[in-house]
Amino acid sequence: MQFNRMIAFYKAIGDPTRLRIVALLRDQKLHGQAIAGKLGLKPPTITHHIDKLREVGLVKESRVKNTIYFSLEKKVLESQASALLSFGKGGLSMLPEISEEERMKILDHFFNADGKLKTIPAQRKKRMVVMAQLVKGLDFGTIYSEKEVSDYLKKFYADYATLRRELIVYQFMYRKNGNYEMNPPELWG
Repeated sequence: MQFNRMIAFYKAIGDPTRLRIVALLRDQKLHGQAIAGKLGLKPPTITHHIDKLREVGLVKESRVKNTIYFSLEKKVLESQASALLSFGKGGLSMLPEISEEERMKILDHFFNADGKLKTIPAQRKKRMVVMAQLVKGLDFGTIYSEKEVSDYLKKFYADYATLRRELIVYQFMYRKNGNYEMNPPELWG
């Protein structure tokens, strides 16, 4: 379950040194030597902490000649904070709020009677409703191979690769090393 992913994120930033690194990178890119100097630590220690932050997607790197600069992935931080704030509220809190009647109209418009998807909606709200319908046949806590996800999506739409990509983009699923896993509904969107 991706609840574990959320826990890993908060464990990673739960270290005082890592929080200080996040604060340093908030408004600027810095290389490891500069971070070590500002924090009064040795570069190998900084490397260790940067690796932990990179594992959870919070830090990215860019190279300028022979120097690697680190910067903060603010969207990841915002996404995790938003997920935490909505966690436990129940329902699909990250999905657009629509009535059940509107949801049914969207599903009737985009799905044939046999359950096949006619087209992928262009409007975000409608796309989210369609994607939420598609994942109903997938189980939380199960790790799927890319082939398994593709085979599942082929039942609904010929362009299954686009659907698979959309499941990642809208955070319905999490992908790592070719394996897919459902995110909790609190992260969808």
